[in-house]
Amino acid sequence: MPLEVEAKLKVDDHAAVRERLRALGALCQGQVTETNRIFDSPDRTLLAGGRGLRVRSSVTADGRTLGTLTYKGPLRPSDLKSREEIETKLEDPQATAAILTALGFVEVVRFEKRRESWHLGDCHIELDEVPYLGCYVEIEGPGEPAIRRVQADLGLAQRTHIPSSYIALLAKHCRAHDLPTLPITFPK
Repeated sequence: MPLEVEAKLKVDDHAAVRERLRALGALCQGQVTETNRIFDSPDRTLLAGGRGLRVRSSVTADGRTLGTLTYKGPLRPSDLKSREEIETKLEDPQATAAILTALGFVEVVRFEKRRESWHLGDCHIELDEVPYLGCYVEIEGPGEPAIRRVQADLGLAQRTHIPSSYIALLAKHCRAHDLPTLPITFPK
């Protein structure tokens, strides 16, 4: 069973982290703008069980569209965010969303995210920007020791880990400011 283990950290901006990644010899794997569509049953059974179903479309700098379908299981007890994650590539994210809708799932959240991906050792580092929420760094790796090592190497050892998903953070923000969750986009 695939397991996602990650640390999510809030930062003011990505400049210092990007500079540190370059100094450490990390490999930049590119930038994308994502649209994340979150589906659930009409009675919100997935959310109630701490699970998630996502269709993601990522547009690369050269205009290609990449897609994934992802299931995320409930959070596991851990100092870092840890949960089952099953993901597969999609040929057509729009058609997949239409299939889920035809099967009775409803889209409950749609949000954009700008993501710059890096690779350092056995960890993946994502520099994320989310509307309303700002800038974050996600470090995903094979386990807590590797993630904490990269976190320290990036000068982020003292940052507090945020266990909440972007979906939960956005939903809280939208409720507090009486904003819709379909869609949450960057200003044009």
